[in-house]
Amino acid sequence: MRRYWRIYKVFFTSSFQRELEFRANFIAKNIQNCVWVVFFVLIVGVIFQNTNEIAGWRQGEVLVLVSTCMVLSSLHSALFMSLMEIPEQVRRGSLDFVVTKPVSSLFWVSVRRFDLGKLGSVLVGFILLVYGVWQTQAPISPLAVFLYGWTSLCGLALLYALALFLMTLAIFFTRVDNLWVLGETMVDVARFPVDVYPGTFRTLLVYAIPLGLIATIPAGLLVKGFGTDLALLSTIWAIAACCLATLFWKKSLMRYTSASS
Repeated sequence: MRRYWRIYKVFFTSSFQRELEFRANFIAKNIQNCVWVVFFVLIVGVIFQNTNEIAGWRQGEVLVLVSTCMVLSSLHSALFMSLMEIPEQVRRGSLDFVVTKPVSSLFWVSVRRFDLGKLGSVLVGFILLVYGVWQTQAPISPLAVFLYGWTSLCGLALLYALALFLMTLAIFFTRVDNLWVLGETMVDVARFPVDVYPGTFRTLLVYAIPLGLIATIPAGLLVKGFGTDLALLSTIWAIAACCLATLFWKKSLMRYTSASS
């Protein structure tokens, strides 16, 4: 465990040093991400100029949901951007050097690089979260805060499992370059309350394809008084998704054909 922690610190340090080499680019990325956040908030404001609620969600509650999804997706991109490089590694054959290293290949492809340019989005997302909670004027209990934090971690785990599963498909479909686009499309679904979707589709998003658990459940537990049974469901799904994605990665490596063979 200590060896992996040392490797993790080396990975983070090298990513930080790389960002410092191009400081103007680092600052520009953070500014760009913040601008996109402000733009999305303006869209929400325009929508609620014509209505008081959407599927039972008021403006402040929607801002909490949107900011939660924003923070989680930005944290995922910052911490696990290496997953997006798997298709290129498969195509170029550089994955050969990963699977032969004396460390877990899953660990390597998950945290080899960090995207610190997403930190601006994380900060602005937290500010938006506080503003959304203030706007709802809902009484927030310590239990609600704890459940929000816990289910948010479960949502982050679901995002990781989803990205790992999609990027692993590159082992079977070598020439497919834009698997990450499919992942971003799925995250877009999570930005909206599951209540806006038709009944059958809403059930699928909670129990079958748990995109609705990523942000809707944490936000609902914090400001809408959702039941704690949904926190248990998020926990079960997060553990199951990570286990299944890890198993899929290991089984897929058995099918991986070295570029040098």
